[in-house]
Amino acid sequence: MLPLALSAPRPRRGWVSRWSTVGRVRTHVRVPARPADGLPVVMLHGLAVSHRYLMPTAEALTDRHPVLVPDLPGFGLTTKPPVAFDVPRHARFVAAWLDAEGLSRVAVLGHSFGAEVAAALAVLRPDTVAALILASPTTDPAARTRRALIGRWFGDLPAEDPRQAAILARDVWDARPWRVWATIGHSVRNRVEDDLSRVGCPTLVLGGDRDPVAPLPWRTRVAQLTGGVSVTLPGAAHNALTTAGPAAADAIAAHLAPATSAFGMTG
Repeated sequence: MLPLALSAPRPRRGWVSRWSTVGRVRTHVRVPARPADGLPVVMLHGLAVSHRYLMPTAEALTDRHPVLVPDLPGFGLTTKPPVAFDVPRHARFVAAWLDAEGLSRVAVLGHSFGAEVAAALAVLRPDTVAALILASPTTDPAARTRRALIGRWFGDLPAEDPRQAAILARDVWDARPWRVWATIGHSVRNRVEDDLSRVGCPTLVLGGDRDPVAPLPWRTRVAQLTGGVSVTLPGAAHNALTTAGPAAADAIAAHLAPATSAFGMTG
């Protein structure tokens, strides 16, 4: 887990880093040096973290899809703007980044706060987002305050693999605590259900059966709002894409199979 997650920008196990500049933000993305054919999958991380913790799922998926794992503005190895972006601004940024990358049709995966950004992006750019994966999505209306959301995160810690601590520490150091705090505020003020009800593409809702941050009743509601399906990963907590990468990748690939076939006919 740790060597690959913490390797960027150095090449490791077939993964490399590249940069592009979008609106004066120098943006880092981790990609396979030799991507697979098929529908590209863009993976968006959560609010205190970066591409690093998504690498177990990205690596497990990379033999079936081209995978791109960017760092959002302010996080990881991407430029640090003086303000923390809210959900709509992140969605507009990702849309511009997709255009800069020449990606006209993609599947978008968002984890935690990244799922809020992914849902907003799917509404903003229905022409571009062919399929959506919302993994452990925030923010459950039952915990839509900073205090409640942070409390759920603390409740999640005992269920997580302790080896993640090194990744989280590096990510928070890169982002700085003030940006994490500000982004939590953006998350709890974002009515994600407004975007979810307007999503028009096939949607998969993923989550662990031990996740107190995005518990099953909320994930079920997310699936209902999007007209999607919900899949629960046994034994996983909130960071299911870190600790259950192969199982998550299998569920994602199965969900994307119809869109991949369509992409092959039109791409």
